[in-house]
Amino acid sequence: MKNVLVLVCNPGAPRLDEAHLRQATARLRGNGAAVGAPDWLAPGIACDLPFEGTAGDISLPEIDAVVVPAVGRRKKLLVADMESTIIENEMLDELAAFLGLRDKIAAITSRAMNGEIDFAGALKERVGLLQSLPVARLDEAARRIRYTPGGATLVATMHKYQGFCALVSGGFTFFTSRVREALGFDLDAANVLGHDGHKLTGEVAPPILGKEAKLAMLDRLCAERQIAVGEAVAVGDGANDLPMLQAAGLGVAFRAKPVVAAQVSARIAHGDLTSLLYLQGYRRSDFAERPNP
Repeated sequence: MKNVLVLVCNPGAPRLDEAHLRQATARLRGNGAAVGAPDWLAPGIACDLPFEGTAGDISLPEIDAVVVPAVGRRKKLLVADMESTIIENEMLDELAAFLGLRDKIAAITSRAMNGEIDFAGALKERVGLLQSLPVARLDEAARRIRYTPGGATLVATMHKYQGFCALVSGGFTFFTSRVREALGFDLDAANVLGHDGHKLTGEVAPPILGKEAKLAMLDRLCAERQIAVGEAVAVGDGANDLPMLQAAGLGVAFRAKPVVAAQVSARIAHGDLTSLLYLQGYRRSDFAERPNP
């Protein structure tokens, strides 16, 4: 069969069962699809439902339902956004907290990630508000990083099957370099936060890495590795990730902002980052299990 409906839930609360499969099967058949036998990728967590035809809108409480082509599921390249994706934090918001500006800067961050304002302008505005923040605070903020569940296993499993993993962020190299090292990414790219060795200057070194640069990085890595863009999986949550997500063979909107979720068909709202492995057809027994830092 040409397509697969992948059902995934939060592995911390396994709840996927036969009743969910019956509901999904009934909805597929109600849309005129022919449905094959279910294939459990992880009991209680993830299952494939192969089908032929049109899926329509499949919605199940606390279950992610994603349609992928049956052919070419496993990808050779992972390009991942960092903030609110690979990690749970927005690091500019963490820095703002030291100046009592978290709410003000978080509001600008939210508008930028929802595509309501220009990303580059919003970045410059937020960084400008941090002028004179002691550089030592960057280390303190880095200690607050909260890694999204499943990230270390995602990267390790991609590597196990000869995949290349890149971290591409509209944030800052100070943090992406640490996350790259902690999780084992092969490469990181981000913006450079200006400082004089003692305090932040309130500036971002040009050029600013935004949505165009993320897409360009995806294209460049595919060219360097001599693979088609269809052989890449990209993941992100914000408006500056959209071009990258829409171009990749598998673009995953992970716990995404509404403007992103509305434009990307592969959406993960309940599962963790190992969901990207299930979408590629990996079984839990295939994973290179790694604990997050």
